[in-house]
Amino acid sequence: MFTKKPLAVAVHRALSTVAIAATAVSVSTASHAQDQLQEVVVTGSRIATDPNLITSSPVTSVSPEEIEYRGITRVEDLLNDLPQVVPELTSNDSNGSTGTATLDLRGLGSDRTLVLTNGHRMGFGDVFALAPDINQVPSRLIQRVEVLTGGASSTYGSDAMSGVVNFIMKDDFEGVQIDYQYSAYQHDQGNNDVQDAIDARGFEQADNSVWDGGGDDISLIMGVNTADGRGNITGYIGYRNINAVLQSERDFSACALSSTNGVTCGGSATSAEGLFAPFDYATYFTVEGSNFVPGVPLYNYGPLNYFQRPDERYSAGMFGHYEVNEHADVYTEFQFMDDRSLAQIAPSGAFFVTSTLSCDNPLLSAQQTATINAQDNYAINPATGRVDLSTGPDGIPDYPCVPGNGDVVPFYVGRRNVEGGPRIDDLRHTSYRLLGGVRGDVTDDWSYDAFANFSRMIRGQTYQNDFSTTRLVRALDVVAGPGGAATCQSVIDGSDPSCVPYNIFTEGGVTQAAIDYLTLPLFADAEMKQEQLVGYVTGDLTSMGVVSPAATDGVKIVLGGEFRDEQMDFDPDQGFQTGDGAGQGGPVAPVNGQVQVTEFFMEMKVPFVQGREWIESLTGDFGYRYSDYDTDISTDTYKANGEWTPQEGVKFRGGYSRATRNGNLVELFQPSSLGLWSEGGDPCAGNAPELTQAQCALTGVPAGAYGFVSASPAGQYNGVFGGNPDLDPEKSNSFTIGAVFTPSDYVEGLQFSIDYWSIEVKDAIGFVEPNTIITQCGLTGDAALCGLIQRSPVNGNLWVGTSNFVTATNVNIGFFDVSGIDFVGGYSREVGNYGGLNLSFRGTWVEKWKQQEIPGGEIDNCVGLWGGVCSRPTPEWKHTFTSTWTTPWDLTFVGTWRMVAGMDEFSENDAAFDTKDEHYLDLAVSYTPQFIGIGETTLNMGVANVTDNDPPVNGRFGNVAVYGNGNTIGGTWDTLGRYFFFGVSQKF
Repeated sequence: MFTKKPLAVAVHRALSTVAIAATAVSVSTASHAQDQLQEVVVTGSRIATDPNLITSSPVTSVSPEEIEYRGITRVEDLLNDLPQVVPELTSNDSNGSTGTATLDLRGLGSDRTLVLTNGHRMGFGDVFALAPDINQVPSRLIQRVEVLTGGASSTYGSDAMSGVVNFIMKDDFEGVQIDYQYSAYQHDQGNNDVQDAIDARGFEQADNSVWDGGGDDISLIMGVNTADGRGNITGYIGYRNINAVLQSERDFSACALSSTNGVTCGGSATSAEGLFAPFDYATYFTVEGSNFVPGVPLYNYGPLNYFQRPDERYSAGMFGHYEVNEHADVYTEFQFMDDRSLAQIAPSGAFFVTSTLSCDNPLLSAQQTATINAQDNYAINPATGRVDLSTGPDGIPDYPCVPGNGDVVPFYVGRRNVEGGPRIDDLRHTSYRLLGGVRGDVTDDWSYDAFANFSRMIRGQTYQNDFSTTRLVRALDVVAGPGGAATCQSVIDGSDPSCVPYNIFTEGGVTQAAIDYLTLPLFADAEMKQEQLVGYVTGDLTSMGVVSPAATDGVKIVLGGEFRDEQMDFDPDQGFQTGDGAGQGGPVAPVNGQVQVTEFFMEMKVPFVQGREWIESLTGDFGYRYSDYDTDISTDTYKANGEWTPQEGVKFRGGYSRATRNGNLVELFQPSSLGLWSEGGDPCAGNAPELTQAQCALTGVPAGAYGFVSASPAGQYNGVFGGNPDLDPEKSNSFTIGAVFTPSDYVEGLQFSIDYWSIEVKDAIGFVEPNTIITQCGLTGDAALCGLIQRSPVNGNLWVGTSNFVTATNVNIGFFDVSGIDFVGGYSREVGNYGGLNLSFRGTWVEKWKQQEIPGGEIDNCVGLWGGVCSRPTPEWKHTFTSTWTTPWDLTFVGTWRMVAGMDEFSENDAAFDTKDEHYLDLAVSYTPQFIGIGETTLNMGVANVTDNDPPVNGRFGNVAVYGNGNTIGGTWDTLGRYFFFGVSQKF
């Protein structure tokens, strides 16, 4: 699969009215409906408009009450529950995590989702996930969150392919507010099948009931209005600390489940006892005492992995504005965040970094030497450089292993560094964003807005407890030194006098000195900058007579320009760059690049008909943007939306938009480097390959090696990945059509909408899965694809060493075609003397989620599937239903029903790997006592996932890129059990 990489309107106030006017249904109270509506600039357009006349595109709004009632301290935890959002990077990722949280609309990738604060671009999140890290958003200061589906490049520029998420912050706060919340998870173990599998392997079980993952979140908000009411400054500071959860603390993740044998504990072949194999892999050996014995003692790598990463965040910022006069309203925004997260996984080790063994190694026992001699120790023919697969007629091995003769035999060696402890990736992100602008009226009909937006992200990474490949090779190349003592050859010849032998041939033979010698800390620093200058004018042409003959309001237009400068400087140390980290999967290349773009944009709102029978309103919204990049690329984007209100209470809307996304800094400038892939594996590996001998020969399997190509014991193969400066921009075509109904004359307080959406991405930027390259090469003989495969000329493998790989760098290839229907509804009413009741519903049905990796190749529809080329789960249906009862006794009760439809595995027919429908119940209560008398006090408490549902688990989930962790996929399902929270808010 190649890497998967909305905005219109919403009201400024009246959350229940938002549902009526913009299909955004939120948890709200009846009092909100009394707020006065006014002209505002809404998400997806820079034209100020009356909220009652908007909604040419579907939008969802999330209220601050929802964050409060859900006990949310990580904003992504709330937004990932929205039906439009497909969880991407979450706090439940560890192996391969960037330490950030990103948003992905419609499953097209966070790179194709534009994230804004108050309509302004947020800065970069990480060098490997450039999309903004929404950890930067202070949850307690959110006024609302607006989510719009569909391309919005004509309004905001590149990246708004699948939609836009806009965080609207409070800018009129007055007083002082202190918020504190404590949260934790509670889980009762109940997966008997996995518990039985753990017992069968003799592994340690998780405790029957656990409380863990505790988190503290405290924030201070301060705001003041000027005496004349023309200005406000609102500032905040915050601190959040979340504790780690290990996979050992849940029964369903306490062992790494097998990906082939149902509910059985599997693991890694790179074990604590060691794994040794001759060239033909006829027999695997491990160590008992000082002997080689047949067997593959799989290592249970799960328990040490983080199921929830520990995280510590400091944040601060301010939002201010002051109206000097009607012609100049000066405003500013400042945001700071310092976030540190640790990603912990199983220990490093010797991951088959050597393929030969010296028979002169004095650490080998006589039994081990004899065992080696009992194998077919094929010699390497010096004339051809290939292994000689012939065996003498007497059955004697071609190449006996005789100590003292300088013999070297082809023998693979793997061994886990259990003595040195787990690998820990220490990730720190420090980000700043500063914005300053001025807006105001030029005349009664014309206004302007100009701002400068600067952001900077500084990234620091320290990778601890990895082994050095270079030192491993030296520490395993051991000979008899002075007095017969085992000594590194590099000590004898003086090339590395500090080398210490790594004795993995005897139980208990590894010394602390050897661990200290082999351990290699790795460091990487990065800095990313974004500068944005925007200016535009807005005009109402009514007074100039530019009015439709059938309307009373005239045309409104926007004319403006934008300049953006994006820079990246990623500097990994020598250990990263050379791939010397044994547990890294290959080199990590530095990335340095810069892209500048100059743009012109315009918008137009045209009321065609107003106040006529069956045409209360007929309005069109149009937009255009021209972008000129300094990489000799130019693009055009545009939109044409419309809404028709035949009568009060009924509104139809729809539109088309063309969006583009230029390659980002990594996609354009990342040098090619070695990495790992696992999806699908090598179809020519093993003694019963998926492809025929002739087909495998096309992929580079040497003559005579068919049936002998070794499969990676870890299921991971080498690939070369990287950027491409010649990428063309992606293009997307978005289409929406829907209706909004507010039948107040018949059912007061009811509102609902239905919207069909379709997004097609062409010339998608990404990489073709290596398994697809190999398979299509074998099936078609395509020279371009076959040329991307570099197998070992000796044995055809794709995982030993660094010279065997499949090249899968970024290209413009394939497409995405996704569509579905959003359902949004709300109902609110007074319940006599018992307060008010508010019901809200959000649901999404996915009609299709198609992708094509190679032009002319197979088109895969991923709806209702997970795994394989589909990677992350794509449920056909997902919804949330919330009921809020606001009582007259200062109590508010909230209940939420969340549902994720079941899915099948992409490429298998085994029902054991399918998932069922998952239903979650969340309950919360809020109390605002009136007797305390020290300002306004609010107490909140609740529990999410009341029934403590286990997530779907199986061994194959671990192969779904970075998203699989703990035998499941975090974010898609609740993974840690019941989530309890208690919070107090005090406002003075």
